This record gives sequence, C-alpha cells and structure tokens, in this order.
Amino acid sequence: MEEGSELSLTIAQIVQRLKGSHLHSQIERQAKECLHQPEIKLESLKEDVRSFLKTSGWERQLQNAVYRELHVQLPPSHPVAPPEHLKEPLAYMRKTQASWEKRVLKSLNSMSTELGVPLARMRPAAEQKELSNKWNEMGTDEPDLTSVRPVYAPKDFLEVLISLRNPNHDSSEDVGVRSHWGLIQVPLNVRDIPQLRQAYSELNLTSGQLGIDDHAQIHPDMFENEYVQIGKKVVLEQDSAAAQQYSRQGCPTGLRADLWALILNSTNQPQDVMYYEQLTAGVIQHDLLVDNLIYKDVKLTASNDDYYFVFEDFLYQVLLCFSRDTAVLEHFKYNSATPPKSFIQGKGEDEECAVVYPPNGVIPFHGFSMYVAPLCFLYNEPSKLYSVFREMYSRYFFRLHSISSSPSGIVSLCLQFERLLQTHLPQLFYHLRQIEAQPLRIAFKWMVRAFSGYLSSDQLLLLWDRILGYDSLEVVAVLAAAVFAFRAENLMEVTSLASAEAVLADLSTLKVMPLIQIFLFATAI
Repeated sequence: MEEGSELSLTIAQIVQRLKGSHLHSQIERQAKECLHQPEIKLESLKEDVRSFLKTSGWERQLQNAVYRELHVQLPPSHPVAPPEHLKEPLAYMRKTQASWEKRVLKSLNSMSTELGVPLARMRPAAEQKELSNKWNEMGTDEPDLTSVRPVYAPKDFLEVLISLRNPNHDSSEDVGVRSHWGLIQVPLNVRDIPQLRQAYSELNLTSGQLGIDDHAQIHPDMFENEYVQIGKKVVLEQDSAAAQQYSRQGCPTGLRADLWALILNSTNQPQDVMYYEQLTAGVIQHDLLVDNLIYKDVKLTASNDDYYFVFEDFLYQVLLCFSRDTAVLEHFKYNSATPPKSFIQGKGEDEECAVVYPPNGVIPFHGFSMYVAPLCFLYNEPSKLYSVFREMYSRYFFRLHSISSSPSGIVSLCLQFERLLQTHLPQLFYHLRQIEAQPLRIAFKWMVRAFSGYLSSDQLLLLWDRILGYDSLEVVAVLAAAVFAFRAENLMEVTSLASAEAVLADLSTLKVMPLIQIFLFATAI
C-alpha cells in the first residue's frame, strides 16, 4: 500500500513538472490539430488521439522526458520532512556545506573589494559592441588577470572533507583498525567489490566492451561491427532508456554525441537555440566578476592542455552563458548546496535586497572548465554543446564539489576509494600512510574533475560513457583505486609524498576499461 502511494506521489510530481514545459504545449497543440484528420473518430476519440501521438513520435518524446525527470527527482521521503532534509538528510553534512558556502562567498566578496571590481555591472555600449564582434575568438583577448585568483582549489575542499565528523557516531565502535587508516572518517555505506561486481555486471571480463583491444571470447572487429549496428538502431529508436543501457559497454565514436544527448534528453530544437542566444545577449550586456574567474581558469587549465587548447573559444562561450543561466538553479532542489546570495549595491544588507550571485548559483573553482572541455570533441555547435553540458552538470558534476551523503557524492567517492584500497591493497595503503603520502591526497584531484585533464581524451570519454550508462559517479572511485593497484609495485618503493606523486604524475597512457575490469573482476576476494 505504501509503495502504491509513493508511486502516485512520484507520478503527480512528474506530471506537475512537465505541465509547464515546452514539450507539454507541443503535444497539446499536436493533439488539437490531429482532431481534423479523417481517421480520428468521435466514438473512439481517446484511443485515436493516443494512437496518433504514438505513431508520430510524440509518445516517445514524452517517455524520454519522464525518464529524465526520474533521474533528477528527489528520493521519496516522509511527507512531513522539512525541505532541507530532502536535499540532505544528515544535519552535520548540511552544517558543513553551509559553512563551506559562506567561506567561498567571503573569498569572492573580498576579491571584489581588493580589486575594486563590482560583482556585476552593465557594459558600456562600446564594450558591448566590441565583445559582440569578437564573440567567436575570445581566446585572442588577453585581459590582465594577474591579480585574479581562483576562489578555491580542490585541495582546499579536501581539507574540509577530511574534517567532517558525525557528532552522534562513536568511532570506537568501528570493527578493526583499518577504518582509521583513511582520511575520511564518516560512517557512510559504500559498496565493496562483490556488490560492485553485481552492480557493474556488464563490465565483466567475458563481455564485449568498447575500449578493450583483446576480447577473450569474440574477435574485436566482429564485436565492434555488430555493436555499432545495434547502436545505430538505438539512435534511430530515440529511446533514452535503451541508449543508457547500451552505453554501459561503451559508445562508438561516431554515435557517442547522439547517444549522450539521447540519454540526457538534451534536444537542440529552435527554442533551445533561441534560449542559448538569449544567454549570449546577457553576457554581452553585463560583466560579472565571476567572468574573470572563468577566464583565469581556462587560461590555467584547458589552454595549457594538449587535447583541449583548441577549444578555448568554445569554453569561454559555454561557461560565460552557464554563469547567467537561472535554469541551473533547478538542481538546487536536490543538491545539498544552496545558491549563494549577494546584496544589491547601496541597498544595505536587507534580506529582500539579496540576489543569487552568480545568476546560476554556481561559483566556479580551479579546474571547473574541465567539466566542459571533453564535450567539445563531441559537439561543434555551441547551443548543443551548452545544453549537453548543462544537463551533465545538473545530473552529475555538481556532486563532485558539494558536501552530501549521496552515493555519487564526493564524500562517498573518497570513502569508497579508501575502502577499496585498504581492503585489497592493505600493505600499499599502510606503506603510503607511513610515509605521509595518504593515497586520497593524490587521487582527490582526479576524482573531483571526473579524471578530465588527466586521462587521454579517448579514454576519458570511455569512462564518461559508463558514468552515463550506470547513472552513477561510483566508477570514478573504482578507477582511482585501479590506478593505484596498477602502479602498486612502484609505489611500494617510494619514500615520500613527492615521489608517490611522481609515479602517478602521468595517466595519459592508461587504458581505462582494462584497469577497471581487472580491478573489479580479477581481484581475489
């Protein structure tokens, strides 16, 4: 009975959310128009309209929209639970996240004061015209960014996660000494290898995979040819759920862009293009202090990367538009974070004069632009690139820089990484700990960026195929542990954190899928 009411509630929420959408008005218009067709009979009106919507492809579009809503829905909870409990059930996580947000906003405000630059200003007409003219070649612009510094770097964030403690938990109750070896000291449930094997069964050693050169059972060419044909059918069917299931074994290069857009239900219809153009107009009209953070971040990361420097212009365009997009605020309904607010100049600190800043509620940090860079390989149309990135961020990437108890959240990923290493490579973990080279201090920067900028681009896309396929970031923690396992022999010989980092400095030659498969399915339990 309880299950039925839970389902009814979910259906009601989805219906409510879709009612105001563009898709809803399109379907309504199509349904009205089809009434003039001769095959629509009054006595079977309902069935005939439904049949028309099915054959004309609208039913599938509705299915995909519902499937997308299911992925971003809040988990069902007690009807009287306060809203903040829905975002994050654990009070100590909420408290730490709130104080971290204050710290980041304080850093941004003090930069504004130091530089004498307002948080936002209207651009003069001449500046608007200049920016409009060079919109497609912003990489040639060299603003003086010497005094601009990132508001925070991943290592600052790691220190906050290390200090996390559950005040109601007595750690002396933990069984065994191992639980104290790691840096993350919070009692969250994370999956062990047997559970991961079950969850990621499609990655077993006998299944065909894209990204592996030698299949045990099937010749690679034969597997790939057949697999590509299936992929083409999936794209043709336009079914989000089928595309998601398919990408668990990897996406063929030529189909990846279509498959990812399908999984994310990211369209590029005229209204999407128009929306992107409106965001562009917003960038041209107003200058924000966070624009400098974006410029600086691209210059420090993607512009110096052999794979991504060619996309510099795209990155500016997408990230500047993203910072102005108030639709991104939607994800704060299920994100443990709260959008930062600033006060309108000259209005004092009256709550009513507080506005979300930046408009999308996301303050970029060092490395943020690397969430977009890999997508530039797939989409050369800025509006399409933008809508896919926004969906990827709202579904996955926000979890990598907010404090929560979510199984895909960065706290769980860190804990899972440490547990996997402690359980399967205890000697290595103990050795690194003894020489003050805690593994998480090395792996954190990989995980917080979902490995973007560390792996070669083709390998990174194979990893992100699986994030989308399994609708989880867990595989990021598994890969981090697998990298340590792969380099274990060398790491056992190092004597300092610096030498351990040197052993793991270059991941660009690694093959992601064999590493994950061997770690998950060839590790003795």
